[in-house]
Amino acid sequence: MADFTNDYLLDKQVKIYQPTDGYRASTDAVFLSSLVDERKLKNGAEILDVGSGTGAISLCLASRMKDKEIKIKGLDIQKELVELSNRSAKANNFQNILSYENFDIREDRKEELNSYDIVITNPPYSDHDMPSPNESKKLAHNHQNFDLTGWLIFCIKMLKSKGELYLINRTEAINEILSALHNRAGDIRILPLYSKYGQEAKRVAIIAKRGAKGITKILSPFYVHNEDGSYTEKAQRILRQGKNFFDEDE
Repeated sequence: MADFTNDYLLDKQVKIYQPTDGYRASTDAVFLSSLVDERKLKNGAEILDVGSGTGAISLCLASRMKDKEIKIKGLDIQKELVELSNRSAKANNFQNILSYENFDIREDRKEELNSYDIVITNPPYSDHDMPSPNESKKLAHNHQNFDLTGWLIFCIKMLKSKGELYLINRTEAINEILSALHNRAGDIRILPLYSKYGQEAKRVAIIAKRGAKGITKILSPFYVHNEDGSYTEKAQRILRQGKNFFDEDE
């Protein structure tokens, strides 16, 4: 196994192992995980993390949901990251609800179609950016013979009817995302994420429900930083305390 570091998420509530030289989790993963409202999940619910990377999204979910009777599975194409993620799950004592599997989503997975209550994903951001010379980062950040539409169609197919898809991506991908969701998912909620007030939104998080017909809504913008560069109060609650995004502001 490649060299790795022992890091933490949620103000040291969650341990995560990550490659020293390779793909490493960002705050996007923590923010995305916070959108899943554990209060609405029934016992027995199953969650799939597609392109799980170092496991940050699903580790954060498991931390909030460790007292619920649920199952979370992560899929990733990089065997080394899957090994580290499973080690992280064990280090946090999440192995009873959380596991990771080495899998290329371009392959067939018919046995699990229509199986999941929630699919959550932080897809590669671009198929046209200059790829990183680091193979792990290149796989994580750039599509490899597979586009965003194909990625999202796979995610939707894994959902049960009325199951929910959660994703985050660059704002310039929104047209392709909405096109992929058309006639496949509805009741869409779009959350623009801004680094600071007065700047353009560089990220967008989207929640959609398979087979639903509800109208599309744009949620109130979410600001990550104050003018001085510090985290906003809401961002602090999410990143440090592991709070649900939809918790009432304190």
